[in-house]
Amino acid sequence: MGNTNNNWIAMSDSTIIAAIGEFVKHKRLQQNKTQAQLAVEAGLNRWTLGQIEKGESVTLSSLIQVLRALNLLHLLDGFTIDETISPIEYARLQEKKRKRAAKKKNTKTDNNEDLGW
Repeated sequence: MGNTNNNWIAMSDSTIIAAIGEFVKHKRLQQNKTQAQLAVEAGLNRWTLGQIEKGESVTLSSLIQVLRALNLLHLLDGFTIDETISPIEYARLQEKKRKRAAKKKNTKTDNNEDLGW
C-alpha cells in the first residue's frame, strides 16, 4: 500500500475492503508471519485470513481478531467518542457554580435543652 493518502470517500465499499486486506497482508509480512501463524494467533482458520487479505467481505469480529493478533488495535482509536461541551453550556455551568459559602444551620441540640427523657 504505497499510497497513504487514500480518498476513502471516493472509494467503493469493495475497494475499501480490498485496501484493508492489502493492509493486513502488508502488516503480516512486516511481522514475518505466515497466514497459518497469524490465523492461529487470531483464533481463526487460515481460509478466513486469506479471505481478508484477498479483499473479501468478512465479519467485523474476524477483522478485530486479526488486528489484535497483529497488535494493531490502536487503529480503532478513531472510533473514540470525545464528549465536548459547547461554550454556551460551559457558561451556564459557570453561572450555577457556588460563588460564596452559606452559614451552616445548627442541627445539634444545645446541651442544656431537655430531651424529654
